Amino acid sequence: MTRRAALPGAAELFRSTDPSASTAPLRVPDDARTGSGRHRHDAKITVYVSDDELVELEHARLKVRAEHGLAVDRGRIVREAIAVLLADLSAHGADSVLVQRLRQERGE
Repeated sequence: MTRRAALPGAAELFRSTDPSASTAPLRVPDDARTGSGRHRHDAKITVYVSDDELVELEHARLKVRAEHGLAVDRGRIVREAIAVLLADLSAHGADSVLVQRLRQERGE
């Protein structure tokens, strides 16, 4: 018996997203941090995401591959996203995208 992973269908991967849910573009300073790239990592965390978030992440991975010719895994995308957010937080503090989104989530 062959074990195959259940993959999302094309309709799930290429569904339209709500543009009103997007935030302002990230401001990335010139001295922005970079993701750790592809090498052995010593530390691990577990992050739980919704089904929709996982599909969006996979869609982003496929888009980066199809439109930009970069074959990366989801972990690499997540590490790069973290690096961008941390650089923005370092450069802009209370005005950073991360702080603004967290405040918005709390209703402030």
